[in-house]
Amino acid sequence: MNDFTYYSPTEFFFGRGVTDKVGQKLAARGYRHALVVYGQGSVVRTGTLDRVKASLAEAGVKVEELAGVRPNPEIGLVREGIEIARARRVDCILAVGGGSTIDCAKAVAFGAPYDGDVWDFFSKKATIAEALPVACVLTIPAAGSEGSNSCVISNDDLGMKTGVNSDLFRPVLAVMDPELTFTLPTFQTGAGVTDMIAHICERYFSGVGAVPVTDNIACGLIRAIMDAAEVLVDDPQNYDARANIMWAGTLAHNDLAGCGRSTNPAGRAGGWESHALEHEMSAFDPSIAHGAGLAVIMPAWMRYVWREDPQRFLDFAWDVFGLEPKDGREPSIEETVLAAIDELQDFFARQGMPTTMGELGLTPEDVDKLLPTLAKNKGEVFGGFKKLTMEDAKAIYLSAF
Repeated sequence: MNDFTYYSPTEFFFGRGVTDKVGQKLAARGYRHALVVYGQGSVVRTGTLDRVKASLAEAGVKVEELAGVRPNPEIGLVREGIEIARARRVDCILAVGGGSTIDCAKAVAFGAPYDGDVWDFFSKKATIAEALPVACVLTIPAAGSEGSNSCVISNDDLGMKTGVNSDLFRPVLAVMDPELTFTLPTFQTGAGVTDMIAHICERYFSGVGAVPVTDNIACGLIRAIMDAAEVLVDDPQNYDARANIMWAGTLAHNDLAGCGRSTNPAGRAGGWESHALEHEMSAFDPSIAHGAGLAVIMPAWMRYVWREDPQRFLDFAWDVFGLEPKDGREPSIEETVLAAIDELQDFFARQGMPTTMGELGLTPEDVDKLLPTLAKNKGEVFGGFKKLTMEDAKAIYLSAF
């Protein structure tokens, strides 16, 4: 087990009806003026936003609003939120939504105290030094942004999608009511569980050998997510399944599943190759849901790199799917590894996820357009499990058609 630092300061307020107590929780922390950030309509249609605002009003918390966050949130709206936060002198940012909304809120939070343009942080021209407190009411379990130190934002003008990490903008409070997820469409649920599993796999396949405690947490989370997701296919309002998925999404990305797996004690485990490859896809076409892109590209990455450490993939095959070689011969090892990857992709497909790049609306001719920004974001060579060149990246993309 490698050295590590684990930090998870978020207060998680989890259960039925907790949405109606968000005002009370914020007021107890001394916050009196919130910028409420939300998306493009679902929290309005379902009444969740009204419940949140009523709770804030009852607790004496004044409200400003930033509406219209899209999937793959864009820097333009972040800049609008920063102007509101500064002009109205809010003392906290409250996201009501999923990962995109929370990431937009985080960017507003660390952009508001900064004198320059917030994109400076994403282009690595500046380092985050302070941030307004962030809280959230989670409505879409997926990204784990409610407990993570991650923030990913798109810049349509530059055709880029990139992220920053800092403990300064980890949410101080996450309000998590599984009943809010009862009405999620099957596609959104499937994209969410795919993202969760990808967060775990990025850490599991970090290029570090076995770390039994962390590996058992990781594989147990994957099995729990898959079991709950299979229940929801036939029973979408099953509270226990929704609750297990919601909590698993948090644990998948608050770094618990990576403890002892990083080569840098202060850094996140893994090279995050699949996320890097997918970010270019959804930057190129923002209509591509992040989870849907991962459902295609992560199995393709696995098939390309597994020979770098076959034992790691055999451990994954056994601990997640109960698959093992019939003997120690190489053909049997290969069959087992590929069978496990197929099982994983078949699970994604049962959740309504695509299996090819073509299903995402991309063509082989588009691949060369993804590589320049990938190199700009990650460098000409990147990766933790296996170092990838731009030629490797191109091969992985093309293998997914």
